[in-house]
Amino acid sequence: MKKILFAASESVPFIKTGGLADVIGSLPKYFDKEEYDVRVVLPKYMCIPENYRSEMEYISHFYMYYNGRNRYVGILKYELNGIPYYFIDNEEYFSGPTPYSDHFYDLEKFGFFSKAVLSILPSIDFQPDIIHCHDWHTGLIPVYLRSLFAADLFYTSMRSIMTIHNLRFQGTWNIEDIKRMTGLPDYLFTPDKLEAYKDANYLKGGIVYADYVTTVSESYVEEVKTPFYGEKLDKLLWARSNNFFGILNGIDYDEFNPADDPALYQNFTVSDFRKKKKKNKTELQKELGLTVDPHMMMIGIVSRMTDQKGFDLIQRVLEELMTDEFQLVVLGTGEWSYEEMFKHFAEKYPGKVSANLFYSEAFSHKIYAACDAFLMPSLFEPCGLSQLIALRYGTVPIVRETGGLKDTVVPYNEYENTGTGFSFRNYNAHEMMKIIRYAESVYYDNRRRWNQLVERGMKQDFSWNVSAKKYEKLYDQLT
Repeated sequence: MKKILFAASESVPFIKTGGLADVIGSLPKYFDKEEYDVRVVLPKYMCIPENYRSEMEYISHFYMYYNGRNRYVGILKYELNGIPYYFIDNEEYFSGPTPYSDHFYDLEKFGFFSKAVLSILPSIDFQPDIIHCHDWHTGLIPVYLRSLFAADLFYTSMRSIMTIHNLRFQGTWNIEDIKRMTGLPDYLFTPDKLEAYKDANYLKGGIVYADYVTTVSESYVEEVKTPFYGEKLDKLLWARSNNFFGILNGIDYDEFNPADDPALYQNFTVSDFRKKKKKNKTELQKELGLTVDPHMMMIGIVSRMTDQKGFDLIQRVLEELMTDEFQLVVLGTGEWSYEEMFKHFAEKYPGKVSANLFYSEAFSHKIYAACDAFLMPSLFEPCGLSQLIALRYGTVPIVRETGGLKDTVVPYNEYENTGTGFSFRNYNAHEMMKIIRYAESVYYDNRRRWNQLVERGMKQDFSWNVSAKKYEKLYDQLT
């Protein structure tokens, strides 16, 4: 049996700030339990809900030298869906009200976490074949494994995989501080190792020292080897091409299931969505104070409001789009200017625009189920989960062709009657507006074709089963 340890900074249901948590909380369940012993290690944040913290089982504790002194490392355990989760406890680092705070403090905290992940393994009596690291927070694990821990026979045969969920965030700071903090030797801080543009870079260290590097869609693998998407690491990723793979994220089909989702006003399946899906729309219209009309096209957005997500394109043409016949329902928070924009439009067009400037998982499910179309005009999107959820809930994605959006949404072809959504190529507001209007024309003028689009989308399989098989293949190659 192959032993795999996932190391990450967040995971549902314990702590979530973004899509990374969904991946860590759902992917481990989908591996073949006969072949793979998969476990997860996370920081024990004080902001994890009390109902989970109070149920954690104390395993052990010890002191580990880090940043100039011996520091407490507690180990707790919690089992969920047959997966053991280990939590590393240190109140000095993990007691804040949120998992992330000041960047320098986060670098110190996750440097400690990376070293502690390796240090706890003898205490939990688990000797993984592969440590699967996620994003910059765990970037130093492969580095520690091949340097300070390399002489210990317990660690000699361990391999590591570094998965990049978003290349923009790398964990960088000046070399002297990082060297002092982490205790890593001088020879590691050179341009072929941890140094990048005169700074120390956690993610770069992980990319250099991991045996394999992966990212979360096949298109993103190719994109990040170019200067535009490569965030100044494109040449390094190009150099690692032979051991660099794209495996698309999935979604948990038990959690995202319109047939039995308790958040919905009306459950539905691919066989009865034509009758039942519109009940979700009219109930949401009532709840949000929009004009109640089951025939009015409704477009949804559930997102962080940032430039990366294409909100500058929306800002450019939203006034013009308001002359069209559709309702817009927005859920999320982010940059002040975008929040203010949606507030303004909701006040100006009260029956037509609903701005919900907060985040709620249950409410997001209502939007996915109620809307006819879902807008995601991202500048870059390593994988994207929202379009997968939208497809599952019979809501047609309108996306820009980048990263995982390009890999998962097949553009509608009216001549062959194929496709699962609508897409545009260039990062251009008027190109986006044109494709939204094309989607509107199909919705209003050819409802039969629209329903076939919905049906094809709902029949797609973007569950973790498919992705887990690809990871299993990778683990087999590495061991």
